[in-house]
Amino acid sequence: MSSLALRKAEPAAGTTPGTAQGPPLRRRIALVPTLTLLLGAVYCLLPVAWVVIASTKSGKELFSTFTFLPGSGFSDNLAQLNAYRDGVYWEWMGNSALYAVLGALLSTAVSAFSGYALAVYRFRGRETLFNVLLAGVLMPPVILAVPQYLLLAKADLTDSYLSVLLPQILAPYGVYLARIYAAAAVPADVVEAGRMDGASEWRIFTRIALPMMVPGLVTVFLFQFVAIWNNFLLPYIMLSDDEKFPITLGLFTLLEQGANTPALYTLVITGAFLAVLPLIALFLVVQRFWSLDLLSGAVKS
Repeated sequence: MSSLALRKAEPAAGTTPGTAQGPPLRRRIALVPTLTLLLGAVYCLLPVAWVVIASTKSGKELFSTFTFLPGSGFSDNLAQLNAYRDGVYWEWMGNSALYAVLGALLSTAVSAFSGYALAVYRFRGRETLFNVLLAGVLMPPVILAVPQYLLLAKADLTDSYLSVLLPQILAPYGVYLARIYAAAAVPADVVEAGRMDGASEWRIFTRIALPMMVPGLVTVFLFQFVAIWNNFLLPYIMLSDDEKFPITLGLFTLLEQGANTPALYTLVITGAFLAVLPLIALFLVVQRFWSLDLLSGAVKS
């Protein structure tokens, strides 16, 4: 009996005495968030991978080859896309760039002014106004699209570039982010010091507060750019001239025509792939700029 008990007490070969066998429970639990993120990444990136691969296929290869097998027709698809209606695709891309860049810049400026005012100044009705803006964040855009169309129709601005730009200038979520970031990044003591030195409110905002708010405003610009670039409902309601269409609405018209002309499907897929590239490039550039601003702010502080 004593020899049997000693054999049971001896640790297994290749293990350290006193350690638990198998992976710890905590390590297993820690793998759950990682696996969840991986599944989410696959779910989000799988359609992008399909678009990238499908854009390389010709019309015959698109419906006859394996889904994730690259094709040999990307150059032909690109040539056909360039030639379609004398390059109207690039007009749509230019329109999207105009709407997104100008709309995001104006929206960021309005968000910066509004967020700074709501964060720094104390006035009657400030919280009520801010709560109304928060209600705008919760309101779906589809509810506002028809009233916006009726208002712009009264002003005779429908089917114009302004009909797409003007509704995008005021972004409640951008104002919310700007206020939260201004309250955290602009110390009240710095504002008071500027006032004691005789600086005007405009000078305090442009020379002191605005540089501190740049990382947050870059985030607002990025969100607004992506939202306007991907916007479909508002241009669909406002515009009737296809030469003013953004890329989303232009590709939708191509897709509708593809029901009768299947050859246009390859143009739609290739156009969708090209339309994603500016967003990826912008994100990479802005992310680097954003990181540099955060690091420089940390060094200065």
